[in-house]
Amino acid sequence: MDDTDLAGPLLFCLLFGSFLLASGKVHFGYIYGVAVLGCVGLSGVLNLMSDTELSVARTASVLGYSLLPMVALSSLSVLLSLKGVVGLVLSVTSVLWCTLSSSKLFVAVGQRAMEKEGRERE
Repeated sequence: MDDTDLAGPLLFCLLFGSFLLASGKVHFGYIYGVAVLGCVGLSGVLNLMSDTELSVARTASVLGYSLLPMVALSSLSVLLSLKGVVGLVLSVTSVLWCTLSSSKLFVAVGQRAMEKEGRERE
């Protein structure tokens, strides 16, 4: 988690957009616009809440890797219609999974940064 990797998140965003395009929804601009604004905004909020500095690139990396359940759901939407109760349940489950995984990763990144800062003070 010390290394900021943006190749995986970029691949997940491309796959997400491709699967949505294959299911008949053209949302590339929205995906990247919301992703950039979300990363910058969340990075700002997390930096205001924490004593340690969290870069926008690390925030993008964590959010990008947490996007995997949404990519899986969009790939499923190519094969199946997600309208109705089943689609609603799968969508809510996917969003909750993404939220839980990203919050756990942010906590781990924050704890690691605090431990590193504590070792540097000694």
